[in-house]
Amino acid sequence: MSSRKNFYDLVEEIYEEDPRYRPDSYEFVLAALEYTQHKFKIAGHVSAKILLEGIRELALKEYGPMAKTVLKHWGISSSLDFGNIVFNMVKKKILSKNEEDTLEDFKEAFNFEQAFQYRIKEVTI
Repeated sequence: MSSRKNFYDLVEEIYEEDPRYRPDSYEFVLAALEYTQHKFKIAGHVSAKILLEGIRELALKEYGPMAKTVLKHWGISSSLDFGNIVFNMVKKKILSKNEEDTLEDFKEAFNFEQAFQYRIKEVTI
């Protein structure tokens, strides 16, 4: 049996240490990182600002008008919450950071209520 812990074991440890955010939120942030890297054609490090844009887009794409509700169910109600999730994963070496990266990069990066406001695009027939 391998001594290396998988992602879900590490998330379970994080959740035991910091129960503010449901385990699903960690999987979503990791998926949003991959989405962001693909969308912006970035092979490596992604800044907080760009990651938050990818998170916003993916949440709206995946959950539509329920995005805000889903995120709040997971314990997320601000851009700083995404930073806490990222830095929890950095502590467990799921993600890495640059020396310049700080939790402050995520603080008040956007208005949560406005960022996840679902807008139906007008369709002309």
